[in-house]
Amino acid sequence: MKAEPEICLTNLIQIGSTGRNSGKTTLALELINYLRQERPVYSLKIITISGRQKGSCQRGGTGCGICTAFTGGYEWSEEHYAKGSKDTSKMLAAGSTKTFLLKALEENLAAGFRDVYQQVPEDAWLVCESNSLRKFFRPQLFIMMDNQKKAKPSAAAVMNKADLLIQRAEEFDCRQLSLINV
Repeated sequence: MKAEPEICLTNLIQIGSTGRNSGKTTLALELINYLRQERPVYSLKIITISGRQKGSCQRGGTGCGICTAFTGGYEWSEEHYAKGSKDTSKMLAAGSTKTFLLKALEENLAAGFRDVYQQVPEDAWLVCESNSLRKFFRPQLFIMMDNQKKAKPSAAAVMNKADLLIQRAEEFDCRQLSLINV
């Protein structure tokens, strides 16, 4: 797959991770809560599905059904329920104006993101959880949660593009955003 030229999105803050259960959502919630004081914040969780895993769980086992229900290309939905336990519900509850979930085959990720990005006003922040998106777009800030001994392939592919590497969400103080021109 050939990557497109990087497009800089100055309203995008992206959070990636070397592995599961790393604190991405905890950090996203903190960012949403902090940034919404300044201007609207939208949020996006991306699940990139590789072709060989289409129709099966990315993590092995039965999983949650997100990937098994996926039909190909990309599809996105807006979260409307802020009281649930899903990450997207938590983002909405934290103060996100709108929260989206994008499922995409890697080769359709850029197109799927563009489709969702059209829903985000120019004056709003977009806080996004994804590793693979960094292959196509350059965010204002790309934070990589580096708390695993061995990085999963999607993280290893973009780790050198991270603006900031942290091990725990608690290491990042949102007030630091002003120091890095965010």
